[in-house]
Amino acid sequence: MKKVKTVYFNRELSWLCFNQRVLDQATSQRQPLLERVKFLAISAANLDEFFMVRVGGLGIVAKSGSGIVDIMGWTADQQLERIRARARKMYADQATILREQLEPELSKHDIKRVELDNITEPEREHLLRRFKDETMSTIAPIAVENPDTFPMIGGARLCMCVRLKNDLSSRLGTHNVSDEESASVDDVAERKTDRYVILPLGKSLARFWTLPSDSGYRYVLIEDVIGMFLSEFFGNQEVIEWNTLRVARNGDVTLNEDGRADLLVGMKEMLERRRTSDCVRLEISGSTSPEMKQFLQSAVGVAEEDTYSVDCPLALSDYFGLASIKGFANLKDEPWPAQPSPDFGLGKDVFATIKAGDRLLYHPYQSYDAVVQFIHAAAIDPDVIAIKQTLYRTSRDSEIVKALELAVANGKHVTAIVELKARFDEAQNIYWAHHMEEAGVDVIYGVRGLKTHAKMSLVVRREPAGIQRYMHFGTGNYNESTAKLYSDVSLFTCDEQLGSDAVHFFNAITGLSVPQSLGKLAAAPINLRESVLESIRVETECAEQGTGGQITAKINSLVDKEVIDALYTASQAGVKIRLNVRGICCLVPGKKGLSENIKVISVVDRMLEHARIFCFHHSGDERLFISSADWMGRNLDRRVELMVPIEDASTKSRLIRILKSYFDDNVAATELQVDGTYVPVVKKKKKGEFRCQQHLYDEACQIYAAHTNPKTTVFEPHRGE
Repeated sequence: MKKVKTVYFNRELSWLCFNQRVLDQATSQRQPLLERVKFLAISAANLDEFFMVRVGGLGIVAKSGSGIVDIMGWTADQQLERIRARARKMYADQATILREQLEPELSKHDIKRVELDNITEPEREHLLRRFKDETMSTIAPIAVENPDTFPMIGGARLCMCVRLKNDLSSRLGTHNVSDEESASVDDVAERKTDRYVILPLGKSLARFWTLPSDSGYRYVLIEDVIGMFLSEFFGNQEVIEWNTLRVARNGDVTLNEDGRADLLVGMKEMLERRRTSDCVRLEISGSTSPEMKQFLQSAVGVAEEDTYSVDCPLALSDYFGLASIKGFANLKDEPWPAQPSPDFGLGKDVFATIKAGDRLLYHPYQSYDAVVQFIHAAAIDPDVIAIKQTLYRTSRDSEIVKALELAVANGKHVTAIVELKARFDEAQNIYWAHHMEEAGVDVIYGVRGLKTHAKMSLVVRREPAGIQRYMHFGTGNYNESTAKLYSDVSLFTCDEQLGSDAVHFFNAITGLSVPQSLGKLAAAPINLRESVLESIRVETECAEQGTGGQITAKINSLVDKEVIDALYTASQAGVKIRLNVRGICCLVPGKKGLSENIKVISVVDRMLEHARIFCFHHSGDERLFISSADWMGRNLDRRVELMVPIEDASTKSRLIRILKSYFDDNVAATELQVDGTYVPVVKKKKKGEFRCQQHLYDEACQIYAAHTNPKTTVFEPHRGE
């Protein structure tokens, strides 16, 4: 086989390219206007987490002097230099999109940001009353005598910095002063002319303040309101300037895992270290003076290259609030209510349904209620004796956790593996772990040194024929909230071998051991990597032997070098490879002699693509899997993950159709080019528009309609390869 020097894309720049595709939706005319605002907010929230995690981690590597390089051979410093340049362009794009596109178009639809100069006197009185009642009672100004006394503010929290003239008469008034006060005055007089005060804006304060209006939606930003009434805080002291800022601190703080008893303490200490960790990014308003900028840089300990001056409001993630204002239905997506599954629902015997055959649901088009119903049914069923459950991220008011606690109250043996190390959800998971322990659930805090990312629920039921095991496997978290927005697969089964594997899997985690044997499941970090590589090798051998070779996969990220190299080898052997990679892709497709048989697309649309589905042709006997794992080193080597085979004929057929539909998308799909750019998928002649997510929702509606009205004819469109 021809040897070709392998090439890759940098992980961090690939992620920034993904976030640009998200931001591009804010300019797309096919998106309703308020949905475009939402995509702007998503891109901003994504960028915040990227800096706190990825940039923070690279900063640690750079300071360590370890010389660690990435897949391309770049050092941490080289990556940081490129990241900063790319991020600055993204900030500029966000500002331009908001100022020149979204705000003018919103104004045309009577959603108007009112400038302070245009506030009427009645509106000013209205804002002042609210300011006095709400804001002054909430905000606590923090005087900063020098950079060393700057408050420890993190979490990319929006703050205001006020620069005041050090006018002693206005601060002290005209009353007579004692000798002690005179000494204090002399000390102040020796200081710099200007002084600074920080106003941290709490999340409990609304960012958008509405103004009374007979029609439409007129609003001002909270920082503008505070700026207008600063005299309420500082009296007649002269305000030289005020501006906004945000400090993002390193969130990639490591945990020292010494054992279960110390884990909770260690987690709490880690959360505190994250709050006080090094600043990785300082955002400031574009109007900030050089004096204030220099002061802030010194105060938070950040260099010029990590300071970002932004020519629009900071914290654009807050614009989720504007995107979700009431009314204006014509500016929002048409509702896609999740469709009930015909196999589940009120009055349905969940266990009889699953025993009759495997059941597959595709969320969010099909309702996640079936998953909650499965666990709740187990909690109240007198024949269920045990429930075992993994929890990585769950919702704030989790019905699944409530069901587990109900099961304990009903005498079931309940074990929950709660992953405390789920980044930025640690505090919530600690809360749920305590809550369930108090209810009597046996809580296991994951696996030392690994994150338990697998999604599985096991129900053990005593039946006349003996013990029967029922399972739910998923590609997404047990989170009812995100299940309304993320596309994920749910599989319900009582397959005997999968049941045995599930028992071994849970026992291995709770007993800190290696599973005795796994017949069908593949688990990381035990054999999932080897299973994926072996499947790729089989396709490579099929192509070399002239019996064809095809790989079709849907994943969130493709980073692992060993997997990428195996795909390159398969491509050179003639294997036709189609990859739907939502985000990071370090593989270079379409390169002559290396990857010309590999096509990579990305679908960024209304729902967040989250499902992992792998299909290997296997000489016509297709092998199909769902998984909790992406093809990344962390998933394959440093997490507890699962890959589950789909074997039931009808279930398999439907999932293959779902997988293939993504490659027919010519509306929301873009294709990765050999130079790292993405271009819209070209619509083929004589083919109309095909939007995959719309198709999947329509199909879910048809499935439910066919069940409720058997006379309904369901048409399955034929799509050419």
